[in-house]
Amino acid sequence: MQLKTLWPRWPYLLLAAAASISLVAAACGGDDNDNDGATGSTPPVTSEAGHATDYSSLSGQVRIDGSSTVYPIAQASAEEFRSAAKNVQVNVSFSGTGGGFEKFCRGETQISNASRPIKESEAEACRANGIEPVELQVAVDALTVVVNPANDWAKCMTTEQLALTFKDGGAKKWSDIDSSWPNETIKFYYPGADSGTFDYFVEVLEGVDKANHHRADGTPSEDDNVLAQGVENDKYSIGYFGFAYYVEAGDKLNAVEIDHNGAGCVAPTLENTLEGKYTPLSRPIFMYTSEAFLRDRPEVTGFLRFALENSDQLVQDVGYVPMTTQTLDAQLAKLDEYAN
Repeated sequence: MQLKTLWPRWPYLLLAAAASISLVAAACGGDDNDNDGATGSTPPVTSEAGHATDYSSLSGQVRIDGSSTVYPIAQASAEEFRSAAKNVQVNVSFSGTGGGFEKFCRGETQISNASRPIKESEAEACRANGIEPVELQVAVDALTVVVNPANDWAKCMTTEQLALTFKDGGAKKWSDIDSSWPNETIKFYYPGADSGTFDYFVEVLEGVDKANHHRADGTPSEDDNVLAQGVENDKYSIGYFGFAYYVEAGDKLNAVEIDHNGAGCVAPTLENTLEGKYTPLSRPIFMYTSEAFLRDRPEVTGFLRFALENSDQLVQDVGYVPMTTQTLDAQLAKLDEYAN
């Protein structure tokens, strides 16, 4: 796959992301020259299984919540979807993967963004309310450890050093990690406990030592922009979050390269993630919906199909790694199972 260097188109959207942002898919005056979306006028899309979607015939509302990591993909998809489905209103918010699943299982949303797979306890809570979750992978994320640009020492860290940094009772000063590093107190920034990114990082810590627990003496937030700004403003800080937010920050942050099992320092890049070199911090990210919505809510199925059919470009536009063709086809096949 040939990758282009693309910068996110969505930073202006994130300024209002703490509140639910409604993209009303209705064009003023019915002008056929509506250029709001880069996709323009979109004809029906036919999947490999032969199912065609006439997006212009769809109407209704789709409510999306969940992971802040997946938020840029959902928001960019909703923005482009408006040009194809002018009578569908898509509301996109984020409250963290765990918080999103709670709303989804209560029937408050039709799509739940997630930066980790659904837990069995969450799936059971959904089923108790008659909601059978369906998982759709939408991209791959290179979870990124970031430091302030003035930090000229922590350019690369081993997985063990990373665990020492973020585990409960771990390093308090940079010199605790490496004696040649400054004898200065570290400020920690990390996702809140409802975040799938937090859950995934705990797995990384436990991969070094099963007894490891994540430290709680830093600054947590479900809003990755808060974390990015915290690290931007403190020379001795460190944090982590989804790759797209690092890309959006530009030269305001530096990414720490990771040395896993002595394989050498590997930077979080699209290429390294695609080639499977950026371990253990690369991971799939998802959107969840329910079997009932796929059967009975064509606007939900339509949005998901549109997001997947256009994922190669949209995912790169916001700073994530697209799926392989094989993985993408497998996700579309799940939608085809419910096509009329």
